[in-house]
Amino acid sequence: MTLGSTAHLEAASTIAVVASSNEPLLFLNADQTLIAASTSFCRAFQIDPGTVPGRRLSQLGHGEWGLPTLASLLKAVAAGGSGIDAYEMDLVRPGHSLRRLVINARRLEDGDMDRTRLLMAVSDVTDARAETRQREDLVREKAILLQEIQHRVANSLQIIASVLMQSARQVQSEEARGHLQNAHFRVISIAAVQKHLAASDTGQVELRNYFTQLCESLGASMIADPDRLSIIVSADDSAVEAASSVSLGLIVTELVINALKHAFPDQAKGRIAIDYRSSGKNWVLSVSDDGIGLQTGTDAPKPGLGSRIVEALTRNLDATLTVSDAHPGAVITIRHADDASAT
Repeated sequence: MTLGSTAHLEAASTIAVVASSNEPLLFLNADQTLIAASTSFCRAFQIDPGTVPGRRLSQLGHGEWGLPTLASLLKAVAAGGSGIDAYEMDLVRPGHSLRRLVINARRLEDGDMDRTRLLMAVSDVTDARAETRQREDLVREKAILLQEIQHRVANSLQIIASVLMQSARQVQSEEARGHLQNAHFRVISIAAVQKHLAASDTGQVELRNYFTQLCESLGASMIADPDRLSIIVSADDSAVEAASSVSLGLIVTELVINALKHAFPDQAKGRIAIDYRSSGKNWVLSVSDDGIGLQTGTDAPKPGLGSRIVEALTRNLDATLTVSDAHPGAVITIRHADDASAT
């Protein structure tokens, strides 16, 4: 078999491969004269296969493929350029909607050394881009709706807190007043939690700022004289999932409320300290004060709703709770030790 016949067979086989391809393909000469088009290309763009061979690319269809930029890019490829990678263009055809196409092209050596061949692949990404835009629009709409809900929740919590405080001022019973005030403090705390979570875009909550804002909110509600009582937050750079941050925030709220109510009687000066440290999956949260310390016997306050909340949240975090004297004051420690890390 001669070299010429071999080249002829290789060219014919290339044409056969192009024509039968499931992908929209065009096989062209260096001057952008069409040699063949795949059946999928002709079907996708309503081209009569019999009209393809021998026509220039700019004459294909109703001339919609004769775009100067595309022609220049193909000319560069034919001259030895590296190829066309993901060039995007709009195809405008009479009587058809605009289509967004992605073009890739390469120079081929198919056995005929005297002629340059180009293979151009066409991908129609119109529908995919429309779906992407639709998803992005839905995400934006969801974010706007969520933001609106968060604003309404924050406003509702503020209204509830105000109603509770007004009610506490009006009731005659000291016990009822105390319960209403505690409910007010808890609602304020939840409002602070909600505000911080709403500001988190990543789903992770950085605990130092979170605890600081939470304690500032509690202090503003419960400490009449900041020179007498203060709340100090110390934490590393830990960040946790939103669900865990809610439990930790509520634990801190209850323990701080308890310390403010019981640790500093008779207008004594004092300080409450919150500390959080983590290493891998292990972490320790402590809330301490320099008040009167743990009370025993008849002086000890009876466990109330706050204590039950802290115990339940501690179990929910798969952690343990210990209470000890700090000399002066008391310290409550919530500790989570991951079994895998401990071994």
